[in-house]
Amino acid sequence: MQKIRQYPILILLIINIAVGVFTFRSYGLSWDEPLFYDYASALGYAYSPKEWFSGNFDLENAFGSSGSDHANRGPAYILLAQPVVSLLESFNIDNASAWHLVNFLTFQLGVYLFYRLSKRWMNETAALAATALFAWQPLLWGHAFINPKDPPFLVFFLGAFCFGFEMVDVFCTEQSAKHKVWISTILAAFFLGIATSIRVLGPLAGLLVGVYAFVQLRQNGIPALAKQLAMYATLAILTAFLTWPYLWINPIQKFIEAFGFMSDNPTQLQVLFNGQLYRADELPRRYLPTLLILTLTEPTWILFAMGLLAAFWNQFKKATRNTTLLSSFVLLLLWFLIPFLYVLLRKPPMYDGYRHFLFMLPPVFIFSGFAFEKLFEIIKTRQIAIVLVLVLLAPAIYGAAQLHPYQYAYYNLFTGGTSGAFRTYETDYWLTCYKDAVEQFDEQNAKLFVKREPAMAAYYASENLSIHDYRAEFGEIQSGDFVLVNTRANEDIKTFKEAPVVLQIHRGNAIFCEIKKIP
Repeated sequence: MQKIRQYPILILLIINIAVGVFTFRSYGLSWDEPLFYDYASALGYAYSPKEWFSGNFDLENAFGSSGSDHANRGPAYILLAQPVVSLLESFNIDNASAWHLVNFLTFQLGVYLFYRLSKRWMNETAALAATALFAWQPLLWGHAFINPKDPPFLVFFLGAFCFGFEMVDVFCTEQSAKHKVWISTILAAFFLGIATSIRVLGPLAGLLVGVYAFVQLRQNGIPALAKQLAMYATLAILTAFLTWPYLWINPIQKFIEAFGFMSDNPTQLQVLFNGQLYRADELPRRYLPTLLILTLTEPTWILFAMGLLAAFWNQFKKATRNTTLLSSFVLLLLWFLIPFLYVLLRKPPMYDGYRHFLFMLPPVFIFSGFAFEKLFEIIKTRQIAIVLVLVLLAPAIYGAAQLHPYQYAYYNLFTGGTSGAFRTYETDYWLTCYKDAVEQFDEQNAKLFVKREPAMAAYYASENLSIHDYRAEFGEIQSGDFVLVNTRANEDIKTFKEAPVVLQIHRGNAIFCEIKKIP
């Protein structure tokens, strides 16, 4: 109990992990998962000395069956997670569920890092409230289980920023022992290297850390600082290189290719936005701002605005400003603004909400922490403060409970909730409803034709259900057969529109997928 009082973040982590352990089996496979986990299983080939010296080593074998799609996506996270997944599987946990639990536990590392970073600038109570608001966002909670790409990038980017700032602080403290400098440097470089391996935007965290270091230049000479940053960058590059086999062929050329590909993110997927279908590369500029407003809980942006004002006002009203603190706030804001403005100005193809840019959300909630701190200063009564925090957290808790296990499809009341967003914005765009649909479908010896990603449905199908690929075997569909179709881009309306629906997976009025019987 003493530890819990000393480290209140433990309470939040215990609650989160307890809920996660009891619910992780509820989440279905998402669109990107099967092939990505196949990639994870194949990666061991690249690190096997036996294969190196076999005489016929071919790095392409390390990319799995989807090498053309995944090789240039850095596998650092799945490389680290695969052994833990294998361990869980030894306890008779199926592969998909094992990954979902590991994904979720990785996100809890991010929750801790968020709290750790927040405490740099605010008291523990405000940091804990901001961390709860961040961790319990339905959007993030849902992605934490089913998304092995974007939340891990968020976590390691957050760690790179947090430990990078700590590294600079240790280096700039004259009394710091050399071993402390080394430890802080290795830790910061590790997180930066892993973040870079996961997404080519990872170096942005290193850039922000570098700027922070030069703000501290008044305490250290340029040569010493340059040496420290060179060591930091070298270790980060080495980490990224070792955890990304794709780079081994030609490191500089392959990284530039990956950077160009991911920056443009080429795709022509259809995206439902504001009731219209757009190609991913033709979405209006308001796409990201609109979804940011509608997919985070109602208090979020109010608290962000209050916290932003409080943080900067407290500095500007002082006769002597703390340059280090002020620069920290600017860099924190740039963490959000740089990717946000990039999307607005560059207009890269966007799809699947804004999952590729989840990493820019932590600053929004850290600034919310300043709002909590200000509110706690105004409200002297502890009981009233607790009630206020619970009221501000209530939309997140209620939304997550109501949508389980489809929290990632959350929309707030500004658009009428997820029910109001249906047919206006994408909801279960990753087809996670297939699990519930197949498991609840009780027709014996039926043939089920799946419109998209039939392998996901087959994973959950019983022996009495025959799964078929709708597009590859369309000519074989007969009267009495069944079709599983999702509502992404209104696919259900375009598919056997008049066929009777025998099963729907929905939350409220939002239908995620349905099974139709062919008359």
